[in-house]
Amino acid sequence: MLDIKVLAPYVAIAHTLSSSQAMPIPAQTMTPIVAGQVLERTLGHGSKARYFLYVPQSAAAHPPLFVTVHGISRNAREHARLFAPLAELYGVVVLAPLFPAQTHDDYQRLGRKDDSEHAGRVLEAMVDDVGKLTGAKAEHFFLFGYSGGGQFAHRYAMSHPERISAYAVGAAGWYTFPDHRLTYPHGLKPCKSRPNMKLVPKRFLAIPAMVLVGERDTRLDTALRKTSKVNGQQGTSRLERGRRWVAAMRQTAQDQGLKGSFDFIALPDCGHSFMQCMQRGNMGGVVFDHLFGSKVNPAQTDYSQEKYE
Repeated sequence: MLDIKVLAPYVAIAHTLSSSQAMPIPAQTMTPIVAGQVLERTLGHGSKARYFLYVPQSAAAHPPLFVTVHGISRNAREHARLFAPLAELYGVVVLAPLFPAQTHDDYQRLGRKDDSEHAGRVLEAMVDDVGKLTGAKAEHFFLFGYSGGGQFAHRYAMSHPERISAYAVGAAGWYTFPDHRLTYPHGLKPCKSRPNMKLVPKRFLAIPAMVLVGERDTRLDTALRKTSKVNGQQGTSRLERGRRWVAAMRQTAQDQGLKGSFDFIALPDCGHSFMQCMQRGNMGGVVFDHLFGSKVNPAQTDYSQEKYE
């Protein structure tokens, strides 16, 4: 468990981004990728799916890849901008997919079997695309999601553990519990819409995971799923549900003799706002510390989004 002191602002940008530079990219790529800017790209190959990309000027030849998934506000660009200073400090490429409501209204559950462009497949195509464009390590990547994106993130990690190095969940509305008696997405039992999905505890429990929720994120807002089934199993707020899921994952790992790593962090003085959690609760710093290791610096991260236009 991280010490609560880690929540104090501690990271700073390693390089000034007032000017951009072209990053060396594989020879087969025709379109140059500009480092130090948030770029909007279309997946192509017949797909209209879009994503936002940030390549740091500090990136090495084959940098790690960090994927951050938005909630129902679809603020993918904001995700890329607010994680950009940390990406610059750590030398990590950021991919922020966009899942429009018109085409991916159920992306939180990864999509359905008859959807040829369901969210899981679209994400994998984007990851592969970014790997080819930037040289980032795409076979295994690091995953984060906030709110609805947090639902996507933990479910993707549970169903595709071979692709995820580590992941973090920010204030998910509700969770898939490691319980074979419950049908997906409540538990691990296959459902009609995803009959071939295999959720194997011994595989997904081996991935280091963290849940972060604002300590004031206790409101029963309209976006929060509030069925009697979910309330009874998981609690009535995002704060309570996050704690219960972490406890269930820890217990299941222990029961199976596995050394699972599951942390829960309550972000101080934060409600259910992505920007507030980033700026006031230092959520980005805690996430990157969890995923990539500590880079302590007494100065505060500069979240001025204008730098990355």
